[in-house]
Amino acid sequence: MSTTFPSTSPSREADRPELRNAIEELVEAGFLGVQLRVNDERGEWVGSAGTRELGRADALSDGHFRVGSSTKSFVATVVLLLVAEGRIGLDAPVADHLPRFGLDRRITVRMLLQHTSGIFSHTGELLDDGTVVPGIPWRGKEWVDGRFRTYPPEELVRLSLSHPARFAPGAGWSYSNTNYVLARLVIEEVTGRPFAEELRRLVLAPLGMTGTVAPGTSPEVPEPHNHGYYRYQDAGRERTVDVTRHNPSWVAAGGDMISTTRDLHTYFSALMGGRLLPAGLLTEMRTPEATIGYGLGVFAQDLGQGRGTVYHHNGATIGSAALMYGSPDGGTTLTAGLTFVDDADLSIAPAFQRAQQLLVDEVFRAG
Repeated sequence: MSTTFPSTSPSREADRPELRNAIEELVEAGFLGVQLRVNDERGEWVGSAGTRELGRADALSDGHFRVGSSTKSFVATVVLLLVAEGRIGLDAPVADHLPRFGLDRRITVRMLLQHTSGIFSHTGELLDDGTVVPGIPWRGKEWVDGRFRTYPPEELVRLSLSHPARFAPGAGWSYSNTNYVLARLVIEEVTGRPFAEELRRLVLAPLGMTGTVAPGTSPEVPEPHNHGYYRYQDAGRERTVDVTRHNPSWVAAGGDMISTTRDLHTYFSALMGGRLLPAGLLTEMRTPEATIGYGLGVFAQDLGQGRGTVYHHNGATIGSAALMYGSPDGGTTLTAGLTFVDDADLSIAPAFQRAQQLLVDEVFRAG
């Protein structure tokens, strides 16, 4: 049986037993720690289950965690805010801002944000014929031993460009972490400031978000935080190590940020509610391409049975994951942080998919 603990808001928790049951089920499915925050017409519910660290018996309901690819939504928002300031053109060639890479001039800023550039991902690719083409090491003992290494973003981009393009710019869709490495470099080129400073100026400070960090090469996660782990083979023996601290430059703008459920709610509610972007740019962001429903840094998901659309950008990185969902008006949000024991086989993936389905069903499809 899993061990569960009271929320920091027990009076509100008592009103939502279905949410308490859902997070307990996720711990049973293999997650070490689950933090959940739901804001809707019934108010705010905050709960947690599991443990913050192996060998301990307490759950953390409002701690920091690595948000993985939810980072991409923040990067896209900063780009669009710079578009609003007239400093970036969505359909301008990326090569105009970053001439040092010799990029195909057909690749636009919009294509980076929508994953239609065709650029090979520096974290590797699964080709249509089932062939896996590796990129930088991010699995197994090799990643564990090198987890404090710094990867300059230019190195990641040049690795990607050493591989053939997946398709001609604009002719297909392929999720590439390198698209967002380039998008962040564009931000820094046009502003002359680090991404973290622009993120604070345009998003964090206006919204009063104090728990969100763009860490760069720092391995630290602010306290308090849950812990993530990695299980791997070393000389025929299975080892499990705490990988909460690692240098996230290997994924960079593809998924390096840290946040809390409170901050993710504040951000996504404001974004979906039209309090961050001008209306026209929010429409651009939420307009999906036809392949998989990806807009500019957000997914659009049809809930089916006439229930409308929900927007999201979830994320997973080594030992940690995030869920970030919102209704079109931002009035309903679901934000969660999950920690687990990761491995080279991505054994947690089915449970992560289950987490998404289970919580979306409870919050957005109920009734």
